[in-house]
Amino acid sequence: MTHATKAIYKLLLSDYVKVSTVSVEDMLYDELDILRSMDKIEVIDFYQTLEVNGIRFWCYTAGHVLGAAMFMVDIVIPQFSNDICIIESTYGVQLHQPRNVREKRFTDVIHSTISQGGCVLIPAVALGPAQELLLILDEYWSNQLELHYIPIYYASPLAKRCMAFYQTYINSMNERICNQFANSNPFDFKHISPLKSIENFNDVGLSVVMASPSGLQSGLSSQLFEMWCSDKKNACVIPGYVMEGTLAKTIINEPKEVTLMNGLTAPLNMQLMPPNIILVHGEASEMGRLKQRLITQFADRNTKIISPMNCQLVEMYLNSEKMVKTIGRLAEKTLEVGETVSSLLVKKVFTYQIMEPDDLHVFSQLSTASISQGITIAYSGAFGVLKHRLKQIFESVESLPDEESEGPDFRVHEWLTVKYELQKHISLHWRSDPISDMVLDSVLALVLNISREIPKVVVESEEATKTEEENNKKAEKVIHALLVSLFGENGKLVISVDGNAAHLHKQSGNVESENEGLKERVRVAFQQIQNAVKPIPLSVS
Repeated sequence: MTHATKAIYKLLLSDYVKVSTVSVEDMLYDELDILRSMDKIEVIDFYQTLEVNGIRFWCYTAGHVLGAAMFMVDIVIPQFSNDICIIESTYGVQLHQPRNVREKRFTDVIHSTISQGGCVLIPAVALGPAQELLLILDEYWSNQLELHYIPIYYASPLAKRCMAFYQTYINSMNERICNQFANSNPFDFKHISPLKSIENFNDVGLSVVMASPSGLQSGLSSQLFEMWCSDKKNACVIPGYVMEGTLAKTIINEPKEVTLMNGLTAPLNMQLMPPNIILVHGEASEMGRLKQRLITQFADRNTKIISPMNCQLVEMYLNSEKMVKTIGRLAEKTLEVGETVSSLLVKKVFTYQIMEPDDLHVFSQLSTASISQGITIAYSGAFGVLKHRLKQIFESVESLPDEESEGPDFRVHEWLTVKYELQKHISLHWRSDPISDMVLDSVLALVLNISREIPKVVVESEEATKTEEENNKKAEKVIHALLVSLFGENGKLVISVDGNAAHLHKQSGNVESENEGLKERVRVAFQQIQNAVKPIPLSVS
């Protein structure tokens, strides 16, 4: 046998002895027989030619399990006729789909179940199929960012022990695996973890579990099946051949109930056939015949079969129940039925978690932060008047402690701080949240109303009059310069464009011209320049 087969040989046969239910007298072999046989095994490399007593033979990779080989024997024998032909007939006349099609069906079913909030059980043989399926899942998970938070477990002690041999005998595998090993060991999974026993499994939230045995007749796969089979959101994916007489063979026929290991019956609601079937892309007569056939076949199930016409609207109502997991300090509390929980709801792809804000950075990649804001506005009234008016609106308006402020500053409902600034200004400081923003809007509106109520006294002095005259002169110069830049320089406020003249009265702004177009252009330009360069009158403020 090959080197890899010898390494696995002792492990497999010893596992059979441990789990066998046959009496000691009826067992074919025991542990001592296995140890004695190890010394009699001679190993051979793939493609290595050996000769024994004139018979030459060599081996090729069989591919279905690590170390498996098929032998070519070269022997000179006399002419003979063929009397017997032995053919492996595990799958009979079944025609298997191409590998890429089967892999896509496998991953699509799992992804779809996770998307609908269900868990996936994959009962598989511990050696061979298990490692191949784990490779497919790990690669698929790596390419699906939204699935990175969904754990995958393989619950098979034998598969875990065999994994060491798969990581060792990489050279016995196909070219693709060997090329991957040049960068990293493909059996060093990034998204898959081993599961020792059902006691170590925290069945909360979504997960994918591959467990042995493949027939669901005992062990971890049977225990998980009992836990999940009654929930229609869950799925059981049977990836390979199953033997007659096993539970896996029974559920392929989709019975309404299954008998468990303890002899009790349980309803089988796991996804084996979807509750809705839509027929498309076919002639009406053929679709009608197929629909009738399906109705007859699934008469005892609540399956809705639809064959819509082109452009016909199809409405479907799917179950949208969500399961939320409490974690952190919130999970330490005992919640009563109907109790209201006020905390943070965090969605991780297809899972929902409720946690305290302080636990957010512990159980997720998110973190909490607060935004402190401030605004300074003009206020010429008495600071005491503002505080008095606010006390009439808000229940709590308290002066700041001496260590926080030396002035008459105060705080409104512990959300907003009002401080008196020099030069007739006040500043408002708050931490941004819906309540604080609402309080700020109220305080800000009150400050602006008080400012409008204060009477304004404008005293015109000689200096003010002189300043206004100087500003008017400067404005006239600027207006004249801008008009010259627009219409040209001729020394007067007579504007000539393309033989048409316009006379501008700079005091009144009136324009005289026989050309209405030029007249309107000069009037608009003068008005805009005048509005831009003249200061705002004091009466407006």
